Amino acid sequence: MRQSKKQYASIFELNGIPKFSQTFPLAVQHLVAMIVGCVTPPIIVANIVGLEAADRVILIQAALVVSALSTLLQLFPLGKKDGFRIGSALPVILGISFAYVPSMQAIAADYGIPAILGAQIAGGVIAFLVGICVMRIRKFFPPLITGTVVFTIGLSLYPTAINYMAGGASNPAYGSWQNWTVAFITLAVVTILNHFGKGIFKLASILIGIIVGYIIALFFGMVDFANIGTAAIFQIPRPFHFGIVFEPSSCIAIGLLFAINSVQAIGDFTATTSGSIDREPTDKELQGGIMGYGITNILGAMLGGLPTATYSQNVGIVTTTKVVNRCVMGLTAVFLLAAGFIPKFSALLTTIPQCVLGGATVSVFASIAMTGMKLVTSEEMNYRNSSIVGLAAALGMGISQATAALQSFPAWVVTIFGRSPVVVATIVAIFLNIILPKESKKNK
Repeated sequence: MRQSKKQYASIFELNGIPKFSQTFPLAVQHLVAMIVGCVTPPIIVANIVGLEAADRVILIQAALVVSALSTLLQLFPLGKKDGFRIGSALPVILGISFAYVPSMQAIAADYGIPAILGAQIAGGVIAFLVGICVMRIRKFFPPLITGTVVFTIGLSLYPTAINYMAGGASNPAYGSWQNWTVAFITLAVVTILNHFGKGIFKLASILIGIIVGYIIALFFGMVDFANIGTAAIFQIPRPFHFGIVFEPSSCIAIGLLFAINSVQAIGDFTATTSGSIDREPTDKELQGGIMGYGITNILGAMLGGLPTATYSQNVGIVTTTKVVNRCVMGLTAVFLLAAGFIPKFSALLTTIPQCVLGGATVSVFASIAMTGMKLVTSEEMNYRNSSIVGLAAALGMGISQATAALQSFPAWVVTIFGRSPVVVATIVAIFLNIILPKESKKNK
């Protein structure tokens, strides 16, 4: 009796299991594109709080695990296909987001990591509610508003990148020529590969830049491997390790960002389906995706992971290659999950000098700002729209750079409005977009 040959799905089909030989390199490609972005925010937060080596490892470990679980839920939702479900079933990847870094820096400095995680739970609840009624509130967040917010996020991250390039503000060698040399070499490698590299070299430009910068830092004696030796070989995440505190002003600041990012996720879902499957995402897919985003952030906070979001660079890979099979991204999530259970890998990441991270991420922050600008300019830049963007960015950046101007206000006001420009920019942009009259065609 002849045995029937096993039928494999195509990597260009959304469902089914393709050949592992095809899936593996494509999954690695996604992993390479997102791994640096996934672990850098927790490293930044750990440096602000001054965590001990063991706790730094746990924070990075949680980031990897939460990113993996968030991605898996989006790819393989819970619930019925035509009914209520959590997750989008679209080929997207989620990871720890830079969008929250400015606000997390302020909260970490004042209240510590427990307040970030408490605010993340509040934000997750807001995201879930946004998902339920996403089609009704979407009109309040046109590209002009989301673009202004994203643009302000990018601008506000520049000082972080420059401080890192100089070695980190707490570093005794801050501003030394060695730090700047390593940072600029790292930046040069990333920039050259971004513009002249092809294939995997272009996709992995940031990772390759970090590796080159890391090797040079080794010659300067900037790398300390002591933490790797003390880290365990295998360890499951530790729920509630950092604790959870619900600090009201922090919850408001992070909650606003969750509302914005929930709507921003619609853009990534839409870009994924229109660029690779030639259709718009359905209301069910959008609703399930954003509700899943909220649920996984609530659970992620309990595991000690920081806020997540959809990764645009991975959306770019999907729309470029047209590879939409969910098993490809699922294997990427499995790699992340495995790495999260190996503390020695997380400990290795903590040895990357800050000047290397600064040189690699300054281009990422620039890209974030320019992404926001592209969203803004997708609408006509008439006097009304220019006023909205200009005033929102000016007030947001200006107040955050002059926090002493708010010293007579209560501490909660400073936390919400004074430490991160994103909150002020968001509120101002939404308010002005509602009250300012739209220009008639006669005035154009």
